[in-house]
Amino acid sequence: MDRLKPEFKADVRRIVGDGNLKDAEAISTIDHGVAPENLGAGAVVFPGSTEEVAAVVKCCLANGVPLVTHGGRTGLVGGAMSRPGELVLSTARLNRILYVSPIERVAVVEAGVTLQALQVAAAEHRLETGIDLPSRGSATVGGMASTNAGGIAAFRFGVMRHRVLGLEAVLADGSIYCDLTRVVKNAAGYDLKHLFVGAEGTLGIITRIAVKLEPRPFATATVLFGLPSVDAALDTVRRGLDAEYGHLRAAEAIWNAYFRLTSGHHRWSAPEYSADHPVNLLVSLGGAEEGALQSELGRIYEDVIEDHPDASAVIASSGAQEADLWRLREDTDLIYRKHPGAPSYDVSVPLSEVGSYLDRCLADLRDLDPAFDPYVFGHLADGNLHIVLNMAGSDIPVEKTNAIEKAVYRDVVAMGGSFSAEHGIGSKRVGSLSAMSNPVKVALMHRVKDALDASALLNPGKVLRKGAP
Repeated sequence: MDRLKPEFKADVRRIVGDGNLKDAEAISTIDHGVAPENLGAGAVVFPGSTEEVAAVVKCCLANGVPLVTHGGRTGLVGGAMSRPGELVLSTARLNRILYVSPIERVAVVEAGVTLQALQVAAAEHRLETGIDLPSRGSATVGGMASTNAGGIAAFRFGVMRHRVLGLEAVLADGSIYCDLTRVVKNAAGYDLKHLFVGAEGTLGIITRIAVKLEPRPFATATVLFGLPSVDAALDTVRRGLDAEYGHLRAAEAIWNAYFRLTSGHHRWSAPEYSADHPVNLLVSLGGAEEGALQSELGRIYEDVIEDHPDASAVIASSGAQEADLWRLREDTDLIYRKHPGAPSYDVSVPLSEVGSYLDRCLADLRDLDPAFDPYVFGHLADGNLHIVLNMAGSDIPVEKTNAIEKAVYRDVVAMGGSFSAEHGIGSKRVGSLSAMSNPVKVALMHRVKDALDASALLNPGKVLRKGAP
């Protein structure tokens, strides 16, 4: 039951067209994404322009109906969950690539454009987005900006905050903030776009974005290293950064439990490569010529093996082999198929602390339950670690979940890291934000929310508790 008045829904249909508001049985035709609760509102509107978004917002404000904005519904912290009495606003029809300039190396897109669609459009001009995610086929550029997505290339090109040059957003009163700046240098007053990047739809609904692009290398090459320790992996990352030919594009670590899961499922193996290495590291280089890049990877391996004689490596010799190696890192759905609702954590740790943090964290988790053997993987060049429990969420009582969270988050902030690296706060990390952040920061966040959305119309109960039931 969506609890929305028929007169309200009739007004919304007049704004967007009869077929662009779905409710009742029509909801079953919509993919709910990672959580069925995303469609808990029971009604979804699909505006086709910024003006329609603004009109829907004004209608919701006049009727006291909260709005939850949806992009690709790939978020993992409950940022897209909705309830009866709310209205979901999908950006699916805002899917136009408006401008791509190979001279400026800039694209202007609507919020519902998927990352993959932008990657394809940029590739036509030998450009790339400077940001990449395994969920590229579903994740939208607007959603990525709203959650300040990070991904594989953050160590080189920054997170989404560094990719957005300008944006347009509809505010809670239906007014339109528009600053589609397409240049890097802009010292014209407060840089207000950063209020919306990372705000998870709580301060405004992003509708258009100007995105900085990067030159795409003519060739890439990838190697999978099997290494004896975190220190050996970090040393190998440094060698990749210091490559004599080409540049480091990715350094993705896969700890043993996750590697055994993905390699076993995909029946991947290679001669003289052991599945028992404590840490497996994917290293990708980009440059002008594939053969030279593969030679550089071979040279790096020779240096690694000199310091770590028990290391091993597989260098991809074709695009297909490269894709096979990347599948070992990116097929995270395997975890959730095996352990539905498995608790997952997303932390950033200073590189010098990664080894000691994991030793302490994993030991604490084993003390809680000897059966815990978490899946650990992440972006080793920037210290972002993903830790997913090897147990279904329904099998873990609330009190143990709280103890798990304490074990994972202990000392992260004190050592200069973050308890939420790239997944955001959503509804699941609201308590953690309040407990672990500087109280002045939290107070300032409330003041900003009150200034832009005092009635908690936009994405209530997310990031802050404003509007939560």
